[in-house]
Amino acid sequence: MKPSSTERRNVLVLASSQSLFTITTITVMTLASVIGLKLSPDPDLATLPIAVMMLATVVTTLPASLLMKRIGRRNGFMLGTLCGIIGSALMLLGTAQTSFFYFCAGMLMIGLYQSFAMYYRFAAADVARAEFRSRAVSYVMAGGVISAVIGPLNARFALDWLPNIPMGGPFLVTTVLAVAATALLLTLRIPANPPGEPTTDSTTTRPLSIIARDVRFLPAIAGSSICFSLMTLYMTITPLGMQEQGFNMAAITMVVQSQVLAMFIPAFFTGTLIARYGLQPILWIGLGLLSVAMVIGALSHTVPVYMASRITLGIGWNFLFVGSAVLLSHTHKPAERGKVQGMNDLTLFSLVTLGSISAAALLQRLGWNGIHLASLIPLALVAVLLLRMQWRRI
Repeated sequence: MKPSSTERRNVLVLASSQSLFTITTITVMTLASVIGLKLSPDPDLATLPIAVMMLATVVTTLPASLLMKRIGRRNGFMLGTLCGIIGSALMLLGTAQTSFFYFCAGMLMIGLYQSFAMYYRFAAADVARAEFRSRAVSYVMAGGVISAVIGPLNARFALDWLPNIPMGGPFLVTTVLAVAATALLLTLRIPANPPGEPTTDSTTTRPLSIIARDVRFLPAIAGSSICFSLMTLYMTITPLGMQEQGFNMAAITMVVQSQVLAMFIPAFFTGTLIARYGLQPILWIGLGLLSVAMVIGALSHTVPVYMASRITLGIGWNFLFVGSAVLLSHTHKPAERGKVQGMNDLTLFSLVTLGSISAAALLQRLGWNGIHLASLIPLALVAVLLLRMQWRRI
């Protein structure tokens, strides 16, 4: 059965909102450590703005999910875009006044924006019937393709748009985009239950401890959390590592852009691949590509090798992240989605925050080669959990 016009419209709104949000995150991830190094009183604090952003997301991601259960997804998403407007304005103020405090405060608000926006992919599952669900999640993630082009370009070419505020232009752009996202989300309509599913008693829910016994629960959470934390870690340290090796901002932007394009372009067909070949093969391919990316990354000393590593990382991230979101959607009832999705993203951003706080220190202590090879350890954990899931479901 083909998706209805309402399903298609909702998915388009979510994909567009995802795109606008991702332009903001790519912009701040590309510039935050560089601006942090310029504004901070200590070079070791260069990645603190990113850590503040991720910590804000960790603290609020579960409350955001529970709040949206009360006030609705649309209202919650619009509250998130309001935080995005305030955050971008504060970062613009921070660059204008060379204030590390204001810049970090802006990053904190972007973290709140992220707390709500991370649920776009789960909302896609809520607005689609079962046979369209994997493609809906995939299409929403595909909203990042435009962002993969515009985000790095915004971080590079808008730097001098405000002559009196060095590096302030990109944050003026993200402020306008958050306003646009707010207007767009006014058209979103999310049903109480996914289309095609019977209405359920919203008061009948299982404890999280019972839901977690589902053999798919841990692989889903570990897969999304570990691949996302590794993606964020390398988005954070790549500008620092390349800058340290003498590469200019044009080369850094090219590498970041190649990674982000690789992250989102596969989303146009990931859902179709899952529907055709099954979920588990896509999860394994994603895990394998991430492992290969770590090995290539350890050998990176030229721009083409950097790009090869990041393209492989991006494709692997997409397969594992989208696959994990679809896998998690099979573990809970509609009435349980708030706490399950909230626990997923709480775990995810706890790992991301840990990686962001320790990114600069890890790079200094382990070195470029060591940090890539060490990343194979958490990927091995995901492999063990996937094998356990297969054995227990045979």
